[in-house]
Amino acid sequence: MALFGTTHWSVLVDTRSEGDRARAALETLCRAYRRPVLVYLRRNGHAPDAAEDLVQAFFAHLIEQRAFANADRERGRFRNFLLGALKHFLAHEAAAANAQKRGGGQKHASLDDEDADLERFLAAEDSPERSFDRAWALTVLDRALRRLTDEATQSGKRVMFDALREYVVESAERSDYAQAAERLGMRPNTVAVVVHRLRARLRELVEAELRETVADPVALAEEMGALRGALGGR
Repeated sequence: MALFGTTHWSVLVDTRSEGDRARAALETLCRAYRRPVLVYLRRNGHAPDAAEDLVQAFFAHLIEQRAFANADRERGRFRNFLLGALKHFLAHEAAAANAQKRGGGQKHASLDDEDADLERFLAAEDSPERSFDRAWALTVLDRALRRLTDEATQSGKRVMFDALREYVVESAERSDYAQAAERLGMRPNTVAVVVHRLRARLRELVEAELRETVADPVALAEEMGALRGALGGR
């Protein structure tokens, strides 16, 4: 349980946390998981500019109004809290009527620069909830992959990692490694071992990302299962 004592989520829901510390934890999580909220809004029929307006208003509401105070401190996890809070927020927002008051559809600065590939989250004909979960899962995976890429860069193995990245993310048979092995001057069996190790490390990094959003090992296991389900059993 000690691993969960200083995560962003544990800080957020700990009533003993100072206000500034909890606010910083929430801002970090909101910055990281802004995209699932935007996907949910777009899937609910909001136009791009209106969705951007709502994202800004929603996160401002969470941060300024300390809406996280009602989070379930025993069974809570940030994914469920965020979606529930978003639905509650929308239920009390007259989005169309208030759009002009919030800025008239002006383009707001994004909290991050990850929106360029937003359409990949909107391509499937999913429900808003399913789209939210899929965007959440892919965001977790993307963040873990960035950390794995950074590790490869720092260890001087970036060229090898770039050549094997697709095998790390997608399942592949050993026979598929021949081309990569030839490019890298390695044996296919050696490539298979490297890919296995990279996949194991990626799983560790995914768990590390999710650990920041849950309260305990049981919730972590459940979130790992939800992530695999959202990614189609990947």
